[in-house]
Amino acid sequence: MIPAKIDTMSITTISEKGVESIVDWFDQHKQSFYTLGWFYLRNQQQVEELFYRSIIKVHKELPRFKRETSFETWITSIFIHTCRELSYDRSLQVSEESEQHKDLFKALDQLKEYVKEAVVLTYIKGISKEETAHLLQVSMEKMKEHLFSGIQSLKKEMGYGSSFNGCKEYHKYYIDYLERSLDRTKKVDFEVHIYHCQGCQEDLGTFQDVMLTMLNLTERMEDFHVPSGFMENVKDRLAEKEKHRQQKNKKRKRIGLIFASVFALLMGIEVFTGSFTNLYYTYTEEDQQLRAFLQQDLGERLNLEAESNGVKIRIKSAIADDVQTLVFYEIEDTAQDNQYVIDYHEGVSVDNEHEIMSRETFPRYFPPDLKSDENNKDKNVYHGKISLLPLIKDNGTIKLKITKLQKLIRDSSDRNSFKAYQKMEYETGEWNFKIPVTKQPSIEYALDEETEVEGIPVRFDKLTIAPTATVLQFGINNKQPAKRIEVLNFDNLEVNNKKVKADMYGSTFMDSQQDMNWTTFQTHFGPLIGEKPKEVKVQFESVYLTFEDNKTIELDTTQEYPQTFEYAGSTISIDKLEVGQPTIIVISNHDIENRAYEVLNFNIVGKDENEPNSMEMNSEGVIVDKNGAEYDMNELPLSYEEIEQPRHFFTIQSIRIDGNNAGEKVIPKRLEIYGYNTTKYLDDIVKVSLE
Repeated sequence: MIPAKIDTMSITTISEKGVESIVDWFDQHKQSFYTLGWFYLRNQQQVEELFYRSIIKVHKELPRFKRETSFETWITSIFIHTCRELSYDRSLQVSEESEQHKDLFKALDQLKEYVKEAVVLTYIKGISKEETAHLLQVSMEKMKEHLFSGIQSLKKEMGYGSSFNGCKEYHKYYIDYLERSLDRTKKVDFEVHIYHCQGCQEDLGTFQDVMLTMLNLTERMEDFHVPSGFMENVKDRLAEKEKHRQQKNKKRKRIGLIFASVFALLMGIEVFTGSFTNLYYTYTEEDQQLRAFLQQDLGERLNLEAESNGVKIRIKSAIADDVQTLVFYEIEDTAQDNQYVIDYHEGVSVDNEHEIMSRETFPRYFPPDLKSDENNKDKNVYHGKISLLPLIKDNGTIKLKITKLQKLIRDSSDRNSFKAYQKMEYETGEWNFKIPVTKQPSIEYALDEETEVEGIPVRFDKLTIAPTATVLQFGINNKQPAKRIEVLNFDNLEVNNKKVKADMYGSTFMDSQQDMNWTTFQTHFGPLIGEKPKEVKVQFESVYLTFEDNKTIELDTTQEYPQTFEYAGSTISIDKLEVGQPTIIVISNHDIENRAYEVLNFNIVGKDENEPNSMEMNSEGVIVDKNGAEYDMNELPLSYEEIEQPRHFFTIQSIRIDGNNAGEKVIPKRLEIYGYNTTKYLDDIVKVSLE
């Protein structure tokens, strides 16, 4: 089970063949990764989503693979990070584990999350302690503490008792001694000690039994079958995604004969003053962002047009750099009053993507712009832009194919962008373009600044100023397990008194290999065309935190409910506990003023010490804005993006538990809370000097 190093030819082959080779690699290793994913998610649909996202991320980050670790370990680091992303809201997950593995999951679920990760990766996934420590971003000393703690807890679950009777100062030697990696001097000292110490002899014996049992779990995991059709489902989703790939942007080209006589005059002026470009595009291009690119000579107007089924697409221009390729387009419905948009993930592909485009990043997502003057002028015309992958060459021709458009539906009772977007329908056809592009240069600045956000170290590593975007690379040090940053959002970045807003969709995970204590992310901001900064001001917006705060509440079915308990400064009510077929538990806290948590992370443990095989969660909650105004999540009067500093508080969580067998009643024994998540809004500004 120890992962082997993948040879250079294998990496080259995977790089050349693209996502198909990565899918094949996952297919070959699906058993161990399926099992690993199940320890986080316990739901086949979510594990399928986990494979899908992981394959996409591996494909994206493959060019950054440094052969310092095994290929499997590198992929595992991406897989684990994706597991965590999908398992943040643990309370909403449905447990589906099979009867034969019930005891194993029950035993491991008693462990703290980071301890369970250490045990599962080391003894079930089969990764070395050194590489597991690297993956979990902990020191070897801390790694051994996690393993010791895990095995100590598992002793109780396996019937060996809950405590050690040996000498505490020798506990740290147990794992290394049994794995025959203990330093010789310490080994001699330890063996002399255990020869005379009965307590340490007994401890070491039971410790060895537990370790051997865990190591034998590798064989038991082979019985944990990957469902038939599992990888086929993942492949089908990837094939569908690959089908619709890229975007377009158009060229407007409506310059009348009225400009003909003026054109010659202005061209003459351009020779002497260089002012024609600015003046020309001021009058001929309505899109302000595209106008700025054209005025700075970062792209050119194009005259590309294609029509299918009465829908005409015009590519206005394409601006390329190291971050992305922006394609500006216009869509006109010549037969009816419909507006259509292009979605990178639906019906878009670049036929020559592998030849001319880089895979080191993802295209950015731009939601439909329903508020601009351009898109409210004509009912049958929509102006937009899409982001494609960046070029690997200085110039080239993008062979863009569009087979599906999304239809915007707007009516007087439904004006907010979120609802309009949700009601999109589709128009199919075929629109093909050959778009000439030239990659514009970017400037990178090394940063060396560190600050703290909610007591957690954050450092700034690099700033990239490209024509289409400004990219800030930063790291988060989540070495303290009691509190960690899951998402860090920025409000704006300021250079030379010019502010650019951050991408509303948050930060992108990059890498955690370079320094095991730091995880690297990127955030995109608007473009800083023509700016040469000496200092940068970065303003934070919000942080989404996970707090580990364990609490156990015993559940007594003989008592009357509601019952209350205190947690994280709040009084929480167990409104209902009804044992039956199914068993129903309802937990609530409607007092959201100054509440520390937004959502709880918990499990229910049954009378037989098992987490139920089937647990369904239904939740109710409210969105609360900066001023304390509350909104029903299902009936928002405006789009979510328009709510100022929104926080989503869960107020009621209803748990339905079904028995493993027909007619069986589940008797809950305790509620185990692991911690909670919350959002905090920030207004801190950090000044960063550029090198």
